[in-house]
Amino acid sequence: MALHNKDKVRDFLLDDIYAERNTSKGLPKYKFPDTERDPRRMYQFVHDELMLDGNSRQNLATFCSTWLEPEARQLMDECVDKNMIDKDEYPQTAELEGRCVHMLADLWNSPDAANTIGCSTTGSSEAAMLAGMAMKRRWKKRREAEGKPTEKPNLICGPVQICWHKFARYWDVELREVPMERGRLILNAKEVVKRCDENTIGVVATLGVTFTCQYEPVKEIAAALDNLRDETGLDIPMHIDGASGAFLAPFVDPDLEWDFRIERVKSINASGHKFGLAPLGVGWVVWRDAEDLPEDLIFWVNYLGDNIPTLALNFSRPGGQVVAQYYNFIRLGKEGYRKIHEYCYDTAAYIADEIRGMGPFEVIYDGRGGIPGVCWCLKEGLDTRYTLYDLADRLRGRGWQVPAYSMPANRTDLVVQRVLVRHGVSKDLGSLLVKDIKRCLDHFRSHPVPKSLTEKEAGGYKH
Repeated sequence: MALHNKDKVRDFLLDDIYAERNTSKGLPKYKFPDTERDPRRMYQFVHDELMLDGNSRQNLATFCSTWLEPEARQLMDECVDKNMIDKDEYPQTAELEGRCVHMLADLWNSPDAANTIGCSTTGSSEAAMLAGMAMKRRWKKRREAEGKPTEKPNLICGPVQICWHKFARYWDVELREVPMERGRLILNAKEVVKRCDENTIGVVATLGVTFTCQYEPVKEIAAALDNLRDETGLDIPMHIDGASGAFLAPFVDPDLEWDFRIERVKSINASGHKFGLAPLGVGWVVWRDAEDLPEDLIFWVNYLGDNIPTLALNFSRPGGQVVAQYYNFIRLGKEGYRKIHEYCYDTAAYIADEIRGMGPFEVIYDGRGGIPGVCWCLKEGLDTRYTLYDLADRLRGRGWQVPAYSMPANRTDLVVQRVLVRHGVSKDLGSLLVKDIKRCLDHFRSHPVPKSLTEKEAGGYKH
């Protein structure tokens, strides 16, 4: 038997104590500490703070992936030190990125998928801005060739995610965002045509509107723009914000025409880390033809060991997300993506039917024909003595993040609640949510809310 003495045992125990004297008064939060500390203890302190975060699997506000296969996590670990931009040092990572671009071009029915152009990004927001830049530059070149002014470009869209507002502000473009109206919560062809003029750089149609989960009628809008061209000569391109739908429709609704099958569609962006099932953060943008991306937007960088073309708003970023995306493509194929998404749609439809049957709710979108999700509001004229903000707050007590929010102009009077059903949100999980909503309603009936929460007080991330 090994012999032990008191000092060795004491030293070992002291080394293993969770806290230590110099951390008993807390660690510095906004200034660098003067000394270094033990990595294991510092890990534990950071780990403990992160316990206060919500459970991502119960975050039904987010469109983003919250479940990954172990193999994808392993590939991420193996690529954590690979810089995506350094294509000469990591040529195979660059090769996988290129394969993904052409696989997506083929999936989205590009007329020449093998020879078109596109790139990965940090997410669909960056991808959307790159597509917006290309639209503005093409419009400007055309106007200059015609000897016309280029000072007042505009972009037409429906209710869009914040990235398009950023694009418009950062690139000095007037955003003609069609407001919602009673009976119409998404873009339609009539509203688009009313706003088109010679300064319109493009029309953005959204395949999966953030606020309601619905698809906008791409084919209908394109047909209206064809008629406008025939009548006036205005030839306005379309961009499809497929942040969510571009990874859904090709697998579960392949006959829906929204992509490069429509000649007017010049570019598409998508989020790999949403229904593309990749880890945060990766997005994609693909142009119909290589000529749809102006060459003067591409930079050639020669200080990484080779003369490398790059199109991005940032520079260095890890390569693991792109590698994991390629893994998903070859691991799942069309069959795998279809199975996963169909299961999500089934779960969304189940939740919608349950919510509709509870009584006080009107279901605006029931998980059928758009993104797998559900959107609902309180029935008009119903005196519930509680609001959706109260319900969202009450659900947080069980860990659920189910956002309640008011719609944008001109329907700020309409308050809705929404859940997204992603990979990992099982029907069992959905049934637990349904039970908790019913439990909340029972609580409100027996304990009427004396003063309802406002949207600001309820908090919560919406989009």
